[in-house]
Amino acid sequence: MDVMVQAMPAYRQVDSMVRIYEKDSLAPEYEIYQSEYIRLDSVYKNDSVLVAAGKKSQKVLDYTAGQREKMGLNIVYWQQQAQNKSNLRRNELARPLYDQVALAYKKVLDKNKYSIVLKPQTYEFGFRIENIFVPVAKELKLRSLPLEILELGTDPDALPIPATPKNKPIQKP
Repeated sequence: MDVMVQAMPAYRQVDSMVRIYEKDSLAPEYEIYQSEYIRLDSVYKNDSVLVAAGKKSQKVLDYTAGQREKMGLNIVYWQQQAQNKSNLRRNELARPLYDQVALAYKKVLDKNKYSIVLKPQTYEFGFRIENIFVPVAKELKLRSLPLEILELGTDPDALPIPATPKNKPIQKP
């Protein structure tokens, strides 16, 4: 499903919107964490002197230390957090495309009355192997598919003509 969704022309817009999200939302969030850590570190150092002089409570220092530690952890694990947020955003934006692909799969499976669908590269002795990606792509009206999908099995009705090393066009019905 992922490869089929990524082959759809509308996926380029999803990709573009995710890059904008990363630039406009995630990058500033990281900068906020960094500046807040620097601020808390400065406050902690100043409070340490005041606690030593008896002018501030140890609880205030402990609170600042805890907040500084939280900011530090956000910075340390930022790459993972940013990747998770980016993936969530991509999934949210691509949901309608996944729904379209799922509907196309259902139509192809119902039309051809398939009773079993195996993962690619699976082989059942004695059965004809068909690549259902090509009919699904036709159902979605895709003009090209990644080579990796076309090589998963043969479809006697569609012999694609090479277009580029990465993609091949789908023969029109």
